[in-house]
Parts: sequence; C-alpha cells; structure tokens
Amino acid sequence: MRNISLTKHTPGSYAGQVDTTALVSGFVFSLSLIVAVGAQNAYVLRQGARREHVGPVIVICAASEVVLIAVGVAGVGTAVSGSPTLLTIARASGAMLLLAYGALAARRALVAAQPPPDAARSDGSRGSVVAATLGFTWLNPAVYLDTLVLLGSVASAHPHSRWWFAAGAAVASAGWFFGLGSAARLLSPLLGRPQAPRLLDAFVALVMTVTALRVLPG
Repeated sequence: MRNISLTKHTPGSYAGQVDTTALVSGFVFSLSLIVAVGAQNAYVLRQGARREHVGPVIVICAASEVVLIAVGVAGVGTAVSGSPTLLTIARASGAMLLLAYGALAARRALVAAQPPPDAARSDGSRGSVVAATLGFTWLNPAVYLDTLVLLGSVASAHPHSRWWFAAGAAVASAGWFFGLGSAARLLSPLLGRPQAPRLLDAFVALVMTVTALRVLPG
C-alpha cells in the first residue's frame, strides 16, 4: 500500500487547505490601505456621485488592484523598490498627473457660473473617463507603494500562504471599490443643489494635491 503524506506548510495548515489566518490578514491589511482617502477613491466617489460611467470605473479600479496585488505578492515590488531611478521617475510622473487633475478640479470649483441642470451627468465621454481611471491607477505612485511595496512586503511574512494573503487582499480591494461606487450613487440627488458640484470638485482637488505632494520624490 502506497504511503500518502501531507506536506505541512504552516502551523495548523496543510497543502491544499485554506489558511484563514493569511486570508483574513490580507483582507484587513488591504482594507486598511485602501480606505484612506486618495486619488483613486476621490475619483470613484466623484464619478459615482455624478452617475457618470460608474461601471467601467469600478471594474477598472477593482481589476487593476487585483493585478497589482498579485504582482506585489509575487515579489516584483521588492525588485522595483530596489531601483531608486525607476522609483523617482514613477513618483515624479505620477505626481505631475495628480497635480494636473487637481488643478482642473480646482478650476471647476472656482468657476463662478453655475452649471446647467444636466452638467453633473455630461462631464466627459466614456473614453475620457476610462483614460482618467487608468491614469489614476497605473500612473499613481501611491498605488504602487501600497500594493507592490507595502502589501508585498507584509505578504512575505506568510511565505507558504502568501497567495491566501493575496486572495484576502484582492477581495477587500474589489469589495471596497464596488461598495464605494454604489454608495456614491446615493449622493447624486445632492448634486441638484447649486453649490454641490463645486464643493465636490474642491474636495477632489484637495485630495489630488495632497496625494501628489506626498509621493513627490524628496
């Protein structure tokens, strides 16, 4: 009779079994990073409140986060963080993007003229919204610092269960964006008030500027 053995990976878990500790740790850590208001969240909030191409924005953000988490857990983040030149270029270009969009949002907030009744739903085409979402995700150095460097580093504490850690992190990120986009739709009636769109743009401008200053190479 052939002997069948199970390879033990972590205390209390075996190959093929779900490591709930790593799963929950990934979920909690990812949520702690993503809940903080940043450029991505501010843009999702803005689009959700305006009911403007919310579906594509949520899907792009959620899918991108899953990919970045997988790359970070695979160890690419450690390699990237070891290249000062690459990090400087990424942080500088991302900061420029955030400052540019923050300036546009500030300009909209400061415009004296009141927007027409349907302006909250006709701000941009699907293509421009998709491009902006991709930019805030893939050209935002803060996203890389969170997913590739920080999350990837913490995942290394679970060497034999890092993909369960990644699974928990991915569920938290995707769930957050779907929840944020859906909840923001509830704010759309508030945009009927004269000053509401300008206040939202002022908030977005502030978040974009603060984020840009945080990631600028020092």
